Amino acid sequence: MRALALSAVTLLALLGARTGMAAEQVPTGMGALVPKPADVKPGRGTFAIRPGTRVVVSGDLAPVGRYLAGLLRGATGYPVPVTRAAPRPGDVVVGPNSAGGSGEGYELSIAPEQVTLAGAGLAGAFYGVQTIRQLLPARRPWVLPAGSIVDAPRFAWRGAMLDVARHFFSVEDVERFVDVMAAYKLNRLHLHLSDDQGWRISIRSWPKLTLHGGSSEVGGGAGGYYTQGEYRRLVAYAKSRFVTIVPEVDMPGHVEAALSSYPQLSCDGAPRPLFTGIDVGFSSLCTSKAITYRFVDQVIAELAMLTPGPWLHVGGDEAMATKLSDYVRFVERVQRIVRRHGKQMIGWEEIGRATLAPHSIVQHWNTDPEKSALTAEAVKQGAMVIMSPAAKTYLDMKYDPSTRLGLHWAGYTSVRDAYEWDPATQLAGVGEGDVLGVEAPLWSETLKTLADVQYMAFPRLLGIAEIGWSPRSGRSWREYRLRLAAQAPLLRRLGVRFYRAPGIPWR
Repeated sequence: MRALALSAVTLLALLGARTGMAAEQVPTGMGALVPKPADVKPGRGTFAIRPGTRVVVSGDLAPVGRYLAGLLRGATGYPVPVTRAAPRPGDVVVGPNSAGGSGEGYELSIAPEQVTLAGAGLAGAFYGVQTIRQLLPARRPWVLPAGSIVDAPRFAWRGAMLDVARHFFSVEDVERFVDVMAAYKLNRLHLHLSDDQGWRISIRSWPKLTLHGGSSEVGGGAGGYYTQGEYRRLVAYAKSRFVTIVPEVDMPGHVEAALSSYPQLSCDGAPRPLFTGIDVGFSSLCTSKAITYRFVDQVIAELAMLTPGPWLHVGGDEAMATKLSDYVRFVERVQRIVRRHGKQMIGWEEIGRATLAPHSIVQHWNTDPEKSALTAEAVKQGAMVIMSPAAKTYLDMKYDPSTRLGLHWAGYTSVRDAYEWDPATQLAGVGEGDVLGVEAPLWSETLKTLADVQYMAFPRLLGIAEIGWSPRSGRSWREYRLRLAAQAPLLRRLGVRFYRAPGIPWR
């Protein structure tokens, strides 16, 4: 009898657990979108994609229409032609909104007879397509839920950083990473192209940077680098998905690969071997040598020529081997070089020690309050801020102590930790008007493959995307975790090997 009683108790507990799960139903349709749109009004009924469905385009939005048609063909197998003909029932219509412009906002109306997407420009229409992509089911019937969405981003800068210096990743790997970024309305890819362990971008005026400095990586692997043609291909591919490449060559520290390639850039001029460890803060360009500034000028000139975007990132972090007064003079001189080549300088928050030009950009990352205060000092000079607090956004931090990849010097960063913070209240002296946006860096000391990158980036990067895009009000971890669970089918279709965080009812 006791055994039977225990079994009954166990059965009741199981039934209770099932009831609890039922109360946490994963949303579908417009209630499942990530990032959460600014305004959503669900409707009644559905729009069915049929063999005769067309994408009808107007204005200059034909490239976005072709992209959408390609997604619909791939999902349904239907022909989905693109046309400028007059719309008819059953079509998906893509055109500019009444205000026009080149913004990132869009309006989406889904009715049983027609879908209408109005973009505030090419970028806005493209982001509306990403919303349609999430609404499209993984299998038949090919229907979209009726309703309307009016949407635009909170911040202009919504980015990720990929460290290709410590471990090298191929053009194809980076393109796959861009694909997932674009699906969640991220628009900046910061490529960390040089560090102590490797130099990854070909500079024709200094060829040994890649021929020698690109031949290694953490642990002593083969390394690699991008030719200028491959880099241009990456830039073009990202641009086609409305992602701007932001290149970084770190200086005056994190330069051992450059010093091993050209010892004359160091103060002692002594030859040195390639570095394959993970220590930081020990290397420096010689800031008193004329050759150093010739090197910087020629590297920046070639990068500026290759990069159509307006920004160049010059690093500036962890320059412990550079005397402070030398560091300040170096940053100020490099800032002038960057501007002379027609670009805007970005640097990690340590550049706040220097006198900055108006509208410079600093990237906050530090966990040290004293160093973090440099960001507020830069803001007083008129700088804008990219928010990348390490304890919240560094995607190489372990999820928890059991994570086999990553580091934990900034702590353990769960999926919830990466989501529950606000850029406008992160730092004293830095308000919403000072924040250009958010960026999630992924350093690669322990990451060797694209699968490693995906496991550490996803799903945390989706939370960063929502912080950058969505209004602060109207969302919370409690409801976001259910919307995040609904993203599993799309992530799988995108080929992403993501971390199945506990406590989330993954679909």
